[in-house]
Amino acid sequence: MSTHLTLDHLRRYAIARSLFKPTTLLRAITRLGFVQLDPIRAPARAQDLTLRHRVSNYRAGDLEARYPGLPIEEDFFVNYGILPRATRGLMHPRTARTTWTEAREAQAQALLEFVRGSGVVHPREVDAAFSLGTGKNWFGGNSRASTQLLDGMHYRGMLRVARRENGVRLYAADGTHACDRPLEPDGNLDALIDVAVAKYAPLPAATLKRLVMDVGSAAAPQWRERRQAALERARQRLSHAMVDGCDWYWPADENPGRRRFANDAVCGEHLHLLAPFDPVVWDRERFERFWGWAYRFEAYTPAPQRLRGYYALPMLWRGQVIGWANVAVLGGRLQVQTGYVHGHAPRDDAFAPALLEEQARLEHFLGLQ
Repeated sequence: MSTHLTLDHLRRYAIARSLFKPTTLLRAITRLGFVQLDPIRAPARAQDLTLRHRVSNYRAGDLEARYPGLPIEEDFFVNYGILPRATRGLMHPRTARTTWTEAREAQAQALLEFVRGSGVVHPREVDAAFSLGTGKNWFGGNSRASTQLLDGMHYRGMLRVARRENGVRLYAADGTHACDRPLEPDGNLDALIDVAVAKYAPLPAATLKRLVMDVGSAAAPQWRERRQAALERARQRLSHAMVDGCDWYWPADENPGRRRFANDAVCGEHLHLLAPFDPVVWDRERFERFWGWAYRFEAYTPAPQRLRGYYALPMLWRGQVIGWANVAVLGGRLQVQTGYVHGHAPRDDAFAPALLEEQARLEHFLGLQ
C-alpha cells in the first residue's frame, strides 16, 4: 500500500474522516473522541465552531446547554476540553506532578466537604465561604487562590465540572480520585493514545511522538515514565507508510489508499470556515505538508505583527485550504473579511455561491436569521 499512497490520498483521507456526515451531539463527540475548549468568542467559541460542522442543526452554545445531561466531562487530555466520561475514567485516579503541602491538602479536604454539602457550587460561593486570598497562576499573574484550588481539585479528580453559567465552571464532588478499580497503566495509556490518534490521523511521525508525550504529561502524568514504551507500542500497533519523505501513522483498521480517496470529490462542494483548533487544521506540520503554506493562530500576537487577523478561520474548499476569514457580528449582522493564499479569490463561478452558503450557515448557527 505504501508504494501507491500519495500526499493527496492522505489529505483527502484526513478531511473525509474528520468532516463526517452531521449527527447528534453525543455521537459527534464520541466519534471525535475529544473537543478542545477555548474561551475566545470570535464569532463563537472554538468548541462551537468545531461542532457546527459535525452536529445536525447545531447552534452556538448548544454544548454548554446540553452538557449536564450527557455522559461527557471536562478535563485535560492533550489540552483542555470535552471528552466522553468513559475516556476520562482511563486517566483517573490521576497523580498530579505537583505534590500538595499538608496545609494545601487540608484546604482541599475542607473544600471537598463544603462541595459535598452544597451539591453544586459556583466559585463565588467558595470565595464567600473560604478566605484564601490570591496567589500566582501559571501565567505569572495573580488569581484567586480559591480558583487555583478548585482547578487543582478538578485535575486530581476530587471535583468535576457539573455545568457552566455564562462560561464559568460550577463544580460538584467527584470520586475518581479515590476509586479502587484495578489499574492497567499500559492498557489505559495505549487506549488514550488511540483516542488522540483517531482524532488527528493521519499523523506525521513527529506529531505522533508529540501526542504521546502530551497524553502522558497532561492526561496521565502518573505514567510519564511509560511514555517512550507507549510510543514504541503505538508505532507497532498503527498502520504507517513513508510518503514524500515523511513517515505517517493512522489507525490500523483504516486505509487511506481506498479508491474513494483517489480524487477531491470525496471532500465535497461545501466551503468550510474551520476553527483554529479544528482537527483538520490542528497540526501545523501536517497543514504545511498538505497545503504548502503556514497557518498560525494569532489571537495572542500583538496586532501590528498579525499576518491574517485576530481569529482567522482557515477556509477549506474542494479539499484545499485556500485562505482564511475573520468573522464578527456587528450591529446584529455578520461581517466576514476574507484573505487568500494566492492574493485573490478563486475565479471558479462556483466559489462565490459556496462562500455565501457558508455565511448563511454561520448566521443560522449564531441565531442571526
